[in-house]
Amino acid sequence: MKRRLSSNAEALPQAQQGLARALAALKTQADAQAFLQDLCTPAELEAMSDRWRVVPLLLKGVPYREIHDLTQVSVTTIGRVARTLEQGAGGYAAALRGLSSRKSAPAH
Repeated sequence: MKRRLSSNAEALPQAQQGLARALAALKTQADAQAFLQDLCTPAELEAMSDRWRVVPLLLKGVPYREIHDLTQVSVTTIGRVARTLEQGAGGYAAALRGLSSRKSAPAH
């Protein structure tokens, strides 16, 4: 992880807000996938995908070791995701709500 100078400390939240706005502006799954491929390295995409894959399994109460056996995601990463589900900013829950509202919305 790169070190940031303390004089640039306020730029980080602004940069994160800009990134969040860019993500929120994407209209389709294809656009989001293209954006992520442009933004992230393959390793970063794999790490984020691994974290997201374990969320539904954790919510179902699947034990860590079984999740590892099913997904090959490390037990350390599974534990980190579990902690974030309990103590994080609520981003996983917001994404899940968004997905479930799209599934239950009537087709046009």
